[in-house]
Amino acid sequence: MPSTSEPLITALHHQPLLVVLRAVQPLDLQSQIATLAGLGVRQIEVAWSDHPDWALQCRSLVSTFATVRFGAASIFAADALDAVSAAGFSFAVSPVLDPQLLRRADALGIALVPGVLTPSEVHQARLLGCAMVKLFPAVSLGSAYWRRLAGPLGGLPFCIAAGGLGPADLEEWLAQGVDAVAIGGALNTDQALQQLSQWLATRRG
Repeated sequence: MPSTSEPLITALHHQPLLVVLRAVQPLDLQSQIATLAGLGVRQIEVAWSDHPDWALQCRSLVSTFATVRFGAASIFAADALDAVSAAGFSFAVSPVLDPQLLRRADALGIALVPGVLTPSEVHQARLLGCAMVKLFPAVSLGSAYWRRLAGPLGGLPFCIAAGGLGPADLEEWLAQGVDAVAIGGALNTDQALQQLSQWLATRRG
């Protein structure tokens, strides 16, 4: 499992950001993705849906936006992982920690980032060999939560904070010790896009 995570970890070291987009039909996201790619966003998650053409439409996005690393969001079933593989995505993110899903993703060569909330779930993820976890829902925990786990738990996996965060939260959460931040619904205003653009500019600078 850790070996499949290495390319994503490397990419997130360069830009510690994932943007999560949702639509029943992925091709409906083309305009948003074009805007985000133009701003310099490099990692985008497309939420899985049971639309029959989901994988085919995602393949089209992969071929259209060469500068973007695509993954799937909201994965909690084996058939969804099969669709992720068919879509040509290299990673998937789940709101839950499910050993069966992790094994299936490993067999498919997909980096699956499981969702964790409690110290016990973080520890279980480590025992299962997870190099990465998603702290979810992060907004309910506060930006210092992950750092506070480091003392009693010791070495922690690579952490993506997700759930209720927006561009204005990026610097605070990264400064508090998470490795990357996922944002999604908060990007529905011009102000939020401007904040994201400014943050990306500072990272390039």
